[in-house]
Amino acid sequence: MKESQKTPESKATQRRLIGTAIGIALTVLVIVILAHPEWLPLSAESVESMRTLEQNFFLIDGSLHITAVHILTVLLAGCVTWLVYMVLTLLLRLIGKKSGRTATITTLIANLLKYLAWIVGIVWGLSILGVNTMGVLAGVGIVGLALGFGAQSLIEDIITGFFIIFEGQYNIGDIIVLDDFRGVVQSIGVRTTVIEDAGGNLKVVNNSDIRNFQNRSRKNSLAIVLVDVAYETDLRALDKLLKEEIGKLYEPNKDLFLAAPEYYGVEELGASGVQLKFAVSTKETNVFAAKRRLTREIRILFADHNVEIPFPQVVVHQAD
Repeated sequence: MKESQKTPESKATQRRLIGTAIGIALTVLVIVILAHPEWLPLSAESVESMRTLEQNFFLIDGSLHITAVHILTVLLAGCVTWLVYMVLTLLLRLIGKKSGRTATITTLIANLLKYLAWIVGIVWGLSILGVNTMGVLAGVGIVGLALGFGAQSLIEDIITGFFIIFEGQYNIGDIIVLDDFRGVVQSIGVRTTVIEDAGGNLKVVNNSDIRNFQNRSRKNSLAIVLVDVAYETDLRALDKLLKEEIGKLYEPNKDLFLAAPEYYGVEELGASGVQLKFAVSTKETNVFAAKRRLTREIRILFADHNVEIPFPQVVVHQAD
């Protein structure tokens, strides 16, 4: 694919991959420097202390005495954690596609990895500083249990998110209609779903609030067009004309139309004309473009055959 032919989405994905690769390279450089404390402007005692810490997997004996060596070792641990997270995220992005179930699953795993990386980094850093992490985790567990009763909506969002993903109700790239908002699913997290409409507006919805939605991407859609003709129109002659001509509209418009347009007949008798119904099969992503194209083609067809499209009229009766 040439650079000029790349879509904005592919360019954004390429920028993210390049940024991730640069970040990984810089992190590796920092880790290499910190793993060789003799390269740093430290005293011999500090270098030996740092090496001892690294050899003990960054764990110390429980002393709360914090030195520059401890801070540097915490920095090293943070870089290692971030590197592992970024490498796994990069692999997930390479495995995942722009849309579909694969991208949905990989996005969920990436979101989980982000939270896991924070937890591991904090616990690891506290261990290096001599904090009894087991006691901290036990305390956090008790506090979390107490807060859990007040965070029922958060738990509901997470559980609903897992059901949405594993039941395949919708995937990244699907077009869904939620209430009056129609858009493309951009991401599915453990707590929220992000939807983008045709105007680029983003709607962030808690997973537990997604109910009674429509997934418009599972099947082809119909672009419906309603056109009025004058009451004076000979409908028998018009039916014959449309039967002969409507199928000819497919070939020049097959970039949007998936099949020949269909004429369904009279929809209703309006105030100023007889309303006719037309439809054409198209992809959901093209449904509005296909509707505009079909409307244009019908207008040209009617103009070529002198079929009158009426405008609103008012009939006034004057009493004698």
